[in-house]
Amino acid sequence: MISSFRNFAKTKFAGILVFLMIIPFVFWGMGGMFSSGNTNTIAKIDKTNISTQEFIDYINNTGIAEKTIQENLDNNIIEEILSGLVSTTLLDLEIKDNNLIISEKTLLKKIKQNKNFLNDEGDFERIKYEKFLLENNQSAPQFELRLKKRELQKNLFDYIGAGTISPSFLVKKLYEEENKKLEIDFINLENFYKKKSSFTDEELNSFLDENEDQLKVEYLDFDYAVINPQNLIGVSEFNQSFFDKIDQIEADIANGMLFETITAKFNIPSTQKKNYKISKESNEIEKKIYELRNIDYDIFENGDDYIVYKIQKINQRKPDLNDDQTKKEIIDIVFQKNKFDYNQELINKINNNEFNNNDFLKMGQNQIQTLELNSIKDNKKFDINAVEILYSLKLNSFTLINDDKDNIYLAKTKNFTTQTIEKDKKKLDEFKTKQNSNIKNNILNSYDQHLSKKYEVVLNQKTIERVKNFFK
Repeated sequence: MISSFRNFAKTKFAGILVFLMIIPFVFWGMGGMFSSGNTNTIAKIDKTNISTQEFIDYINNTGIAEKTIQENLDNNIIEEILSGLVSTTLLDLEIKDNNLIISEKTLLKKIKQNKNFLNDEGDFERIKYEKFLLENNQSAPQFELRLKKRELQKNLFDYIGAGTISPSFLVKKLYEEENKKLEIDFINLENFYKKKSSFTDEELNSFLDENEDQLKVEYLDFDYAVINPQNLIGVSEFNQSFFDKIDQIEADIANGMLFETITAKFNIPSTQKKNYKISKESNEIEKKIYELRNIDYDIFENGDDYIVYKIQKINQRKPDLNDDQTKKEIIDIVFQKNKFDYNQELINKINNNEFNNNDFLKMGQNQIQTLELNSIKDNKKFDINAVEILYSLKLNSFTLINDDKDNIYLAKTKNFTTQTIEKDKKKLDEFKTKQNSNIKNNILNSYDQHLSKKYEVVLNQKTIERVKNFFK
């Protein structure tokens, strides 16, 4: 769907059509990731129910690895997959409502014209078709049903956007807008920001006082031990004896046995950290313990090792500028804030018409550079979004733009040079197609809004959470 599923309750069907236009040709199965499920309703479109079993089958057919789903549960992957099923169900309802059909003869013709099933002479070979089905674990009825659904969806989109032909003046306008050359003057603002080396301790301390609550640093005291077959059972092999002892350690932790008692019981060496603060130099294990600090006593896997840890104390303190690493981090924050404030003040002046060409010349002096952009897609120097902003402005306008390295520039639009299209038939045809597509997308967006009023979607959050629990 176009819009994020997290906003689904607000926008209902925003983007359903475009989402489905990019659905792959067919979905190949995952195997039996789910072998069964109940028939509780997970979503409802008007009077049409989508059962949990239907959703489970849909997940099995997406081709998404189970591990990928497990790792992205907090990123709403289940909701995103469900949005796909809601979208396809909605389109099925629209196809039925518009009485769209596809004959068996047309379907057969589509299969026989599929280039995957043709020989070198361009003739259909049934053996290639059957091999294709076997390699993808598909039966002919399954493949043909999915092909039929895809063609019906395509017919629906064609039906909605039928007859979209762009007038020549719109084609010409689109070409000129995207291919006109733009000359700009620009100034790199890097030299206008306060240098990191110039911030005094007094300024840093003042910043810390103003933002004390937001900048408090957590310092941890903790102990941990790295466990592997070699130091637990004296061999390098991950055998049943090793995992039995890991299970025993987990049980001891659950029963409240002291960290020191566990390490002594299994004769495992441990490491002690005092006043630990996470930094770029921290090792992977200690970073992970810091991330898990809300659970003070536990065991986790780290590569081929198991790590048992116990957090003894957590202190929140004001950053210590006597610590070189901390001071460097605070300077970086203050520098970025100073940079942001400078840019914000400049853009406010531009927006309030308080910045003119004399200010630009005075500011630039010997630092003004000139560049010609060849088209709205010319991103050799600046970020593509910045280029699009420049092309949207009037001549002699000012704005702030960036490049792909996040350098910030003050830019002025100086001159447009229009390119003509009449003599280039190939380009003319290309932009006719492009403009037709733009008009068709506008029609589909309008249809999208129509669907949001036509159908009501209700999601069963409890059932969604139950599905998520399958992966935890």
